[in-house]
Amino acid sequence: MDVINILVGINLFVTITANASGAKKGLKSSISEVIERPKTYLQKVPLNIAALVLILQILGVFQLGTFDIKESDPYYTIRLAGLLLFIIFSWLQVWSYKTLGNNYSQEVVITKKQQLVTSGPFKIVRHPQYISQLLSDFGAGLALASFLVIPMVIFIQIPLFILRAQLEEKLLNKRFPDEYQKYKKKTGFIIPFIG
Repeated sequence: MDVINILVGINLFVTITANASGAKKGLKSSISEVIERPKTYLQKVPLNIAALVLILQILGVFQLGTFDIKESDPYYTIRLAGLLLFIIFSWLQVWSYKTLGNNYSQEVVITKKQQLVTSGPFKIVRHPQYISQLLSDFGAGLALASFLVIPMVIFIQIPLFILRAQLEEKLLNKRFPDEYQKYKKKTGFIIPFIG
């Protein structure tokens, strides 16, 4: 195990712990508070894929499913760039969940107490939690030189998260029609300044 793998492992542990409080709030959403919960594969499949990617990252920390790229290899700089990407965006994800506060839910739902969150990273993009997860997972894949994580993120996670974000957009637009339209004009969908 090399230094990059150790740093990925430490950051995984610390950010998972930091996100635990947001996840607890999401698990506690009362059935009586839910106004709308669409029945769709987008409720569970993206979360299950994210869990699988996490397991693959943990395996990658222990050099399972990875290429053997040492410090002397010219591709080592790609691993370093991936580590930087992973660290930055994993903490952006923590910030996103903390900013959502009581509005956070693991499911795509609208609740009676739902508020439109437009502060923190949500000032720039409407779905910072998704872009940060995608980029942190991709960065971890690069840092670990994982031939399992990178294709999973590119070919499965990205399309699922975009579809899930679009579903959230429909619900939020329905719940906050005027306010959400104004908010959409000021922010990017998943990438800053892009629709």
